[in-house]
Amino acid sequence: MIQLTNATKEYPRTGIAVDNVTLHLAKGEFAFLTGPSGSGKSTLLKLVYMDEQPTRGEVRVSGVNSHAVSRGDVSRLRRRLGIVFQDFRLLEDRTAHANVAFALEVTGAPRDSIPTKVSRLLMQVGLSAKAAAFPRELSGGEQQRVAIARALVNDPFILIADEPTGNLDDRATRGVFQLLREINAAGTAVLMATHDIDMIRRSDYRVLEMHHGRLVADSADPAVADRARQLALEEA
Repeated sequence: MIQLTNATKEYPRTGIAVDNVTLHLAKGEFAFLTGPSGSGKSTLLKLVYMDEQPTRGEVRVSGVNSHAVSRGDVSRLRRRLGIVFQDFRLLEDRTAHANVAFALEVTGAPRDSIPTKVSRLLMQVGLSAKAAAFPRELSGGEQQRVAIARALVNDPFILIADEPTGNLDDRATRGVFQLLREINAAGTAVLMATHDIDMIRRSDYRVLEMHHGRLVADSADPAVADRARQLALEEA
């Protein structure tokens, strides 16, 4: 479903952000992406949802190949992905219901189907009672749940979450993580970048660890760490 092969992203001013990463994420899988700040996690996610193109190597996502991708391809792919960010990115002048509805409106969904689908999504994330609330009237955890509902409008095959609990307290973090687990159990793959080591340790999901742009560990493939050590020795 998602395949990176020797993917490298290098920027003219700041240098290499993702360095020769090879990995495969299967349909319906849940994987954590972790590592220190600046290790390349967000850039790797951008390669997956094709906000960035690799400088070298290849990225394939559900049949879309970075070697021969057009703007139309990216647009169609994004409609099949769900993306959640740390800072929620809700429209402050719209209610929770309207925020989710807007995501359906811009994709051309039939207008008469939108209210029912929005209500179903808000029920799924536990916010039916807050449908008429504006973002300023919601807690951080509730705002993130609205953002997750918005990300689910097109029934994505994968949910990409970039530090979705980074701005939340412990209770809200547990709630959002449980919601992501439920979404995954229903069949949607989840790729979640996080610094929360305790959360990772409390679960048995796959863990991908990055350092200085490289994938240095993969709990599903112990050979990744061996290859990373070998590369470090060769460059020493």
